[in-house]
Order: sequence, then structure tokens, then C-alpha cells
Amino acid sequence: MKGMTVQLAVKTLTGTDAFGAPIYSEELVNIDDVLVGQPSSNDVITTLELTGKRIAYTLGIPKGDTHNWVDTDVIFFGERFRTIGIPMTGIQENIPLRWGSNIQVERYG
Repeated sequence: MKGMTVQLAVKTLTGTDAFGAPIYSEELVNIDDVLVGQPSSNDVITTLELTGKRIAYTLGIPKGDTHNWVDTDVIFFGERFRTIGIPMTGIQENIPLRWGSNIQVERYG
């Protein structure tokens, strides 16, 4: 199996607006060796019923990655996606491959 490079939108708090809402700047960071796969039909149906969001892909995050993947935009295949939920992480030592976490994404924007 071979992962691909995706761009992760890393947000940095830069201040607040007049109403006290946070203002963020965004930097696109390349993340190498991310697996991009099709979700199971059960995952698509369950997530759609529970959240109203339609899963487009499931991403395998490389072991040791420390980026924040919660409510974050990810760009690959020339399109922008947004992560759904939190990464599902296993016990790294018990996972034989290079990817230790999975997260689902929906098409966005």
C-alpha cells in the first residue's frame, strides 16, 4: 500500500473580531503518506443518519503525526474536504502498518 501527499489546513489564532469571535489564519501544510480510501457503505449510511454529513473518503493518518485533524480542511485530488469527528486511533505498537489513525472526510466547498 502506498499513501499520498495531502494538504492540511493548519489554523492559527490571530485575534478576535469586534464581537469576540476568534479570527484564524490558515497555512496549508503537506502531509506525506496519507492513505485515501473509500468508506464502507455502512459507515456512509450510519454517519448520514446520525450527523447529516455524507462521508466521501476515509483517511489513514501516518503513525507519529501530531497535527490537529479535528474540524480541519484537507485538500487532495484537487478538491477541499472537511474532517468529520475525531481521529480513531489504535494502540500504535499493535498496528502492523505505517498508519495508526483513521478519520473520515466530507466534500466541502
